Amino acid sequence: MGEKTVKLYTRQNDKTLYQLERDGRIINQRVYVELHFGDIAPLFMESYDWFTEEAAKRLPKPDDVQAPIWCSISAENCLKPIPGTVVYVLEVPEDHVIYFDDVKWDYVLNRIYLPKDEEDKKAYRQHLKEIGVENSFEFLSGKYKGMFPEEEARIRESWKRAFEIDNWTIFNVCGNLWEIRKEWVKKIVHPGETVE
Repeated sequence: MGEKTVKLYTRQNDKTLYQLERDGRIINQRVYVELHFGDIAPLFMESYDWFTEEAAKRLPKPDDVQAPIWCSISAENCLKPIPGTVVYVLEVPEDHVIYFDDVKWDYVLNRIYLPKDEEDKKAYRQHLKEIGVENSFEFLSGKYKGMFPEEEARIRESWKRAFEIDNWTIFNVCGNLWEIRKEWVKKIVHPGETVE
């Protein structure tokens, strides 16, 4: 019996094809993420750096890796190849994958508190009222920045829930990899071809 593998799908820049041929693997550099986001990169990079650090506590990352590679768990919900990109269809040993909830990830990107459930959401709203805060978006940047260190800590701590999957569907669950190894690539889908 070999190790259990999972099928993952990821759209990447087609320049990664050279990296795969040359190095036998694809890794993501922080600069690629910055280029992808352009002007809004500084805001997003803080969230991505947090993700990288948190994910590395769950599954150690190779020293030369600076940023995650995100994958869809289904062909249906995978980004389709467009000019300048390819989709890699992968079969990856399950112990190389960190799953996370993409819907919860939005809370991290927006730098706001990620409630545990509806009850916690209500309690947090009540808490904000009690401390006289209307807009929880402004704790980490904006007018409250640095004024409520305990709130900032509470928000950052809540983000770890992004790695807790309460609702397993192809639309909210993503897989994170630190690298794509050549032997994991089962198919390379080019623009105009169908991902399956």
